[in-house]
Amino acid sequence: MKKDVIIACDFNSKEQLFDFLDKFDGSEKPYLKVGMELFYAGGVEIVKEIKKRGHKIFLDLKLHDIPNTVKKAMAVLSAYDVDMVNLHASGGSVMMKGALEGLTRADGTRPLLIAVTQLTSTNQELMTEELLIDKPLDEVVMSYAKNAKNSGLDGVVCSPLEAGKVKSVCGENFLTITPGIRLAGDAVGDQKRVTTPALARELGSDYIVVGRSITGAEDPVAAYRKCVKEFLG
Repeated sequence: MKKDVIIACDFNSKEQLFDFLDKFDGSEKPYLKVGMELFYAGGVEIVKEIKKRGHKIFLDLKLHDIPNTVKKAMAVLSAYDVDMVNLHASGGSVMMKGALEGLTRADGTRPLLIAVTQLTSTNQELMTEELLIDKPLDEVVMSYAKNAKNSGLDGVVCSPLEAGKVKSVCGENFLTITPGIRLAGDAVGDQKRVTTPALARELGSDYIVVGRSITGAEDPVAAYRKCVKEFLG
């Protein structure tokens, strides 16, 4: 299983994105995350342009709706040349199974499909007081991960702190995609459950998603290379 560093391209225009990508020479093609901000700003055309440049794409739109709507939306996304898409595990198993069906093309191929367990901005206090979920956060994440595995998905988005336990519950081949990554000394921002790339590797992450520690760095290319070195060894 190949591990990788995914750069969260949380820009609000294609100009900002391509200014950033132009800092890399032609030999480096980082795996990129296109989230809601960038996708809503540039749409499918920006996805096509990134692909023309030779990058892998994690299309991070976090679908969450009734099963039929998600199934139809995934059928649309399956036509995009992306490598990974996601949804919220809290939508339930029927929704996840419908998503998988919609995403799978006529020839049987599809992007990786992963489920968000709990956002890394969520902590126990928020879950208990606002979401009215009384179970421990760790227990909720593991339950969501098992539901995703049983629904046929490829993996989950979780905190690096939970990656190892997800592996123990769902198996070593079940992917863990982990945001909440900061280089040592960087500000935590709005994340609650964070680690460094090196610790994420030790904890069992397959992919780490790194945003501001790279995109906001004085030298983004050097920051990316540092993340790769720490994570991949």
